[in-house]
Amino acid sequence: PGRLALHVNMSNYGVVIPAFNAAATIVETLRSVLEQTVAAEDILVVDDGSTDDTAALVLAMGGRVRLLRQDNAGPGKASTTGITALSTPLVATLDSDDLWLPHKIERQLVHLDRSPQSAGVFGHIRNFRDNRPDELTGAAVPGWSRSTMMFRREMLEAVGPILDPPGRRGEMIDWIARAREAGFRLDMIDEVLALRRIRPGSLSYGRDPARDRGYLEVARLALKRRAGKAGRD
Repeated sequence: PGRLALHVNMSNYGVVIPAFNAAATIVETLRSVLEQTVAAEDILVVDDGSTDDTAALVLAMGGRVRLLRQDNAGPGKASTTGITALSTPLVATLDSDDLWLPHKIERQLVHLDRSPQSAGVFGHIRNFRDNRPDELTGAAVPGWSRSTMMFRREMLEAVGPILDPPGRRGEMIDWIARAREAGFRLDMIDEVLALRRIRPGSLSYGRDPARDRGYLEVARLALKRRAGKAGRD
């Protein structure tokens, strides 16, 4: 308990939420951030060119919640914009339709405190049906995703921006792969820390050939980097 109390008193983390037409979910998502057992220093929603009431709902939250706006460029660009705008040494990210469990940040702060060699930490995630967070579906799985990620901000400075591939899917797979290739250690907590909303119409919902092109591009870029590294060795 003494170790945890010391770290919690010293903790200084910010939150970035990229949002595009997220009026139906953004308030619930923000409440899950505000209900964390360790409060954020800064909470930043990056409105990625929404045409609905996303911006108005975020502004109405007030308090520690801030809003940045940009022309529609994709969730990777919006995430990078938000991370760059923060000054906190630790950054946590979250999709605008997902939820954190109340102890999510506390668990990750403890892990990073005990593992100074770790640059980032993730947690397991479970799916839930839209508007029914108590109705979980499927098994808990390792959440190598934006919604479970907390990392030390120097990782972004070394790895570079989160890039949006064609179709705007796969940007986090690409960024996490690049972080590992740069030698950063990323850990996974074996505990459910976030809930992923299953909602028709969301960017990650279902299979879509046009959107899924991003995964192919991410795989191509990874193979290209490996070939380049092999050529230099």
